[in-house]
Amino acid sequence: MPGWADLVLTAIVLFFVLGVTSGASRWQDQWDPAAEPVRQLDPLGYGWLAAAVLPLVLARRFPIVVFAVSSALAMTYYWSDYPGGPVSVASALSLLVLTLVRGALAGVIAGGSLLVLMYGFYVASTGNLVPSPASGALAAAAAAMVGIGAAIRARQEAAKAAKEQALEHEQRLAEQERLRVAREVHDVVAHSLAMINVQAGVAVHVADRRPEQAKEALLNIKEASASALVDLRATLAVLRSGQDRGPVAGLAQMDELLEHARAAGLTVRVHGQPGELPAPIDGAAYRILQESLTNVVRHANQPSTVDVHFSRAGGRLELRVRDDGMGAAPPRIGNGLRGMRERADALGGSVEAGPRDGGFEVRLRLPVNGKDGE
Repeated sequence: MPGWADLVLTAIVLFFVLGVTSGASRWQDQWDPAAEPVRQLDPLGYGWLAAAVLPLVLARRFPIVVFAVSSALAMTYYWSDYPGGPVSVASALSLLVLTLVRGALAGVIAGGSLLVLMYGFYVASTGNLVPSPASGALAAAAAAMVGIGAAIRARQEAAKAAKEQALEHEQRLAEQERLRVAREVHDVVAHSLAMINVQAGVAVHVADRRPEQAKEALLNIKEASASALVDLRATLAVLRSGQDRGPVAGLAQMDELLEHARAAGLTVRVHGQPGELPAPIDGAAYRILQESLTNVVRHANQPSTVDVHFSRAGGRLELRVRDDGMGAAPPRIGNGLRGMRERADALGGSVEAGPRDGGFEVRLRLPVNGKDGE
């Protein structure tokens, strides 16, 4: 269905063409008494003009057909003995819409075809091969319509492309935020559940023989679950509020991670210090250390000791987490390792994980002062 803009434009053009042509039919003889008398507009003339203008309503849906019909009716009207008028406006506007809908090439072909056809009729009717002065004006008008239509189309396409780029950028940011929150939830839940699972196993194993140790394991479960709930609530609060900052976590809380691992029966030794770190580096190192300790608890084969090494060299932080488990195999890439690599990649760093001396080692490198290695 035609839009309101199409209906309004067609009505304006119709009243303009009918009004100006009607006035010309009354006063054209007075303007040029020497000219041949013109035929006064009658119902056929008015219908002819209306038939040339009214197709503009459908110009967006059928641009080529409307241009052909309006141009043919306008051209034949000028060759009749009716008074002159601006009926060519309908043809010009249909050429503009054709260019806007189909592109500049289609507009050039359509406008050029019309000019060639009109020149052919002119030569056939007059026998004169030299174009009339009006031909230059018609060619200029056609070129103007094509140029205006092409400019509007280019502007619309640029606006559409900018809108699509903005939407794509928003979707990419939303996807990055979704992955970030997913990593946070995974790290919090996986670490805490792993510790709870180990402590629950200890409690079940010693409940009858050593109730004090079972009580200690249950207290550790209570502490780990309470810590997990705090972190999880903070993460969910970010989702509900729409803020772009998640729970603050950093290596200042490292002792809590180490105590959880020790409560699971591991001996954890720390070598070196991370030093002062930018907040993004600090948070990523904390989460990767957390995931590394979680993987030791969940996947290592009979580990007893975990060594955590921090070093700073060449403008970067290096973190190594190695356990002394038995028969470690190359890892399958799951959410944990994938999350580590995503965190490191986002900051221009790298993560390597694999068997080493029978156990398993995670090695993180993060640039602290700009690019890696500076």
